This record gives sequence, structure tokens and C-alpha cells, in this order.
Amino acid sequence: MRIVAAQELENWLASGKVLEQDGRGPKVVALPDGQLLKLFRPRRRLWLVRLHSQAQRFTENASKLHALGIKTPRVNEQGWIDHSAAVSFCLYQPLPGQSIDKLFLHERQRFMALLPELAHFIRELHMKGIYFRSLHLGNILLLPEGGFGLIDFLDLRIKRRPLGPILARRNLEHLHSYLKRSRIDDFPLKELLSLYQSAN
Repeated sequence: MRIVAAQELENWLASGKVLEQDGRGPKVVALPDGQLLKLFRPRRRLWLVRLHSQAQRFTENASKLHALGIKTPRVNEQGWIDHSAAVSFCLYQPLPGQSIDKLFLHERQRFMALLPELAHFIRELHMKGIYFRSLHLGNILLLPEGGFGLIDFLDLRIKRRPLGPILARRNLEHLHSYLKRSRIDDFPLKELLSLYQSAN
């Protein structure tokens, strides 16, 4: 992994458009060449992250998901911004599509028509052993050609067998928690869970 010079980072930030940020700075930046710059700033266990960066984990997860037939962004490069602080980065091609949260908010009728397919997709993830801690509406995209893909999959584990009932239920509780935090009170969660149970 190469270490990016401070001037190169400044050029990226100056020429790009910040799409996501938090109190520590930009998190996702759209660059003029169409790539997205994703910055990873760990809060703890810096010594461990220096050995295996979050950018590496993100790239490896993308590769593993792709091997399982799950659409993800294509990572072009990864590297360090500041190795001592364990700050790493990825450059990747964005996955075309529309996030499910925007579909739910702005195209409710279309979203409801896709609810069985969404339930089947989540069931497919679990049957493939994918435990996606960040399972929520903003991290699932409806693809232009149909079907769904995943983004922001740093917190991901892949088991060698389908998730058991307890782990699957715990993963679905992450979605419930997201809805509560986002104050989305009218989401058809019970219907989604019913469809999930009946998906083959």
C-alpha cells in the first residue's frame, strides 16, 4: 500500500465534492474522474489497524461479495493517508443505482412493489452466510438493471454456512435500530419480516 503525499490529498479534496463527512472531516469525496475517495479514520485499536487497514478490509469484503454474486463498487486502489494514525483510503468506481431509503421516501408505491424482492435479497445474504452489521436502507442500492447491490460494507462477516436463526434475527434487529434512530415510523417492517420468512 502506497502512502499518499499531503499535497495529493489536498488536490483530491480541493477538486472533489464532499458527499459525506463527520466531525473529523470528509468521509466520501466524489472526484472529477468519476471515482469516489473513501477515507477511513479508526477510533481505537490503532496498532491493529496499522497491521491490516480498514481500506484493506473494505477491498477484501468487496472481492468476497463479488465472488458470492453480490454487486458492489469496484475498488481501484487502496493506500495510507497517515500510517501512524492508521488513516487509510480507497479509490473506487461507484455502484450505479438508487438507495432504498430514497426510494422509500420519494417513490413509496414503487418501493412497496419491490418489497418482496428486497426481502428475498436480505434472505439471500443470510443464506450465503453474510452478516452485514450496517444493514440499513441507505446501504442497499436498487440497480439500473434490476436487483440489489451493497455499499459501505466495512463491517461485514462471511460465514462458511448460512446464518443461524439467532444471528439472522440479530442482523435484522440492526435494520430495526436504524429505523428507530432515523425516526422512520411508517416503514412496513412487519411485512418485510413476513416476506423474509416466506422467501425461498
